[in-house]
Amino acid sequence: MHEISVMAYRDRPVRRRYDDPLDVVWLATARRLGLVVRRHPEVFAMTDGEGLLHLSTRDDLDADDCTAQMILHEICHWVVNGRQSVHEQDWGFVVAEQIDWREFPCLRLQAALADRHGLRELLAPTSGVRAYYDDLGDPLQPLDESDLETRIVARTREALARADEPPWTEPLAAALAATAAIHAAVRPLLADFQTDGEGSALPSLWAADE
Repeated sequence: MHEISVMAYRDRPVRRRYDDPLDVVWLATARRLGLVVRRHPEVFAMTDGEGLLHLSTRDDLDADDCTAQMILHEICHWVVNGRQSVHEQDWGFVVAEQIDWREFPCLRLQAALADRHGLRELLAPTSGVRAYYDDLGDPLQPLDESDLETRIVARTREALARADEPPWTEPLAAALAATAAIHAAVRPLLADFQTDGEGSALPSLWAADE
C-alpha cells in the first residue's frame, strides 16, 4: 500500500449548501405564491405588502418552531383576510393589545389543512394562540355557542373554500403532500434516534401525529 503524503490533501471547494428538506418545501411554496422569505432579528413575523415576508431568526424561536408551520400560518392569514391582503402590511392587521378576531379562523384553517394529511401537531402554530388551536376538535365546529365563535367558524368555512382555489390550491396541496411524505419517511427511524445536540430531554417534533 502506497503512503499518501499529507501534501496531497488540499482544501476542497464547497459547491453546495445543505438545506433542511422541510425548509425547501415551504420556502419553495412561499416563492410559488409570490412571497420572498427573509430572516429578521427584530420581528417574529411581518409582511411589507409587497411580497416580502420576514420571519424571526432561528436563534429566537422556540425548540418546536419550524419554518414550515410559520409559513403555513402566514399563508392562512392571507387566505382568511382575503386575496387583497397580500398587498397590505401584516395582512391588514393593526398592531394592538387585543388579538384581532381573524387570528382564530386562521388557526382553524391551519388545522383543517393540516388534517388532510394527518399533520395537525407537526404543523401547529407557535406563540400564545397555540392554546386555542390545541382545544380544537373539528375545525369547522364552534367551541361554544357564542356569537364570536359562530362568526369565526363562518369565516373559516369561507377561507377553506378559498384555499381550494388559485393561487393557493396547487402550491398548498403539493407542500402538504411533500411534508406528509417526509414525515412518513422519518417516522420509522425515531425509535433509534437521539439528538446529538442540546435539548435531548424533548421528544422530536417528527414524533408528532404518530
